[in-house]
Amino acid sequence: MTDTPFTPRVFSGIQPSGNLTLGNYLGAVRRFVEMQNSGIETIYCMVDMHAITVWQDPGDLRRRTRELAAAYLACGLDPKKSILFNQSQVPAHAELGWVLNCVTRLGWMNRMTQFKDKAGKNAEKMSLGLYAYPSLMAADILAYKATHVPVGEDQKQHVELTRDIANKFNHDYKVNFFPEPEPIIEGAATRVMSLRDGSKKMSKSDPSDMSRINMMDDADTIAKKIRKAKTDPEPLPDNLDDLAGRPEARNLINIYAGISGQTPEAVIAEVAGQQFGQFKPLLADLAVAHLSPIANEMHRLMGDVSEIDRILGDGANRAAEIAEPILAEVFDIVGFVRSR
Repeated sequence: MTDTPFTPRVFSGIQPSGNLTLGNYLGAVRRFVEMQNSGIETIYCMVDMHAITVWQDPGDLRRRTRELAAAYLACGLDPKKSILFNQSQVPAHAELGWVLNCVTRLGWMNRMTQFKDKAGKNAEKMSLGLYAYPSLMAADILAYKATHVPVGEDQKQHVELTRDIANKFNHDYKVNFFPEPEPIIEGAATRVMSLRDGSKKMSKSDPSDMSRINMMDDADTIAKKIRKAKTDPEPLPDNLDDLAGRPEARNLINIYAGISGQTPEAVIAEVAGQQFGQFKPLLADLAVAHLSPIANEMHRLMGDVSEIDRILGDGANRAAEIAEPILAEVFDIVGFVRSR
């Protein structure tokens, strides 16, 4: 327990559910890489416990967890600069998750939109884990007293819930123990949209593989998907306001900006007046040049997973060194007898 300011620390995680996409890269992983050089401690997790809120084939789950780790590494995350691990190897997540279940109010959980979106009309057949996983997500963050959480816009609600849970724990037990973490949402392509429908988010669960660029796609596949991306017959304007009502065009400009590191305003100024027959090849060349080395390194790492497993094991040990003392203090605060 402390009344001193909290040490800045970044935590974020991605579910290992397969087919990491360009949207995951531009909206999350690329920012993870940038943050590891910011001087703030960075902790990045493959949240495999969240994955099993819906049934997973065990072999697929192991492969996808390693594949996600390979993507982290291939995109530039350095295990010497950041802590990389899979959630299930650090028991503090689940143990703190139970304590926070007992702090979290049902009314808060009922307001969470993602359960409603995923369960649809079959809510009665869904697992308790799918309903309660936002509380475990809060535990993921608070187990490290993380102060900043890079997330996509659609995950902001979960960080807000984490803030509510942290605040209620502190209030109930009259301590200033947990920080109220801040979501970090920034960048031109934090929400990359489908290549087939600019009104929908690019998703690994979309039935059409042409709707997304997967991080393990080869150069020919990347170029083909961009060539066939849905567009409109109008040329590109010289300002972003004129892209209103043209979601597919705006999406491709955002993707170009995200990959190149430019602002959308700078991109539209460069390509104003071009038809998509001119712009798409430019975008395809840029995407291939940037993404192909990542795909090649992912394939290399997946060819011998011993390196991945070693990195995850080491990361789990380092993560546990931070989380276990925090969890022990939580147990003391709530009144658990600890005699071993």
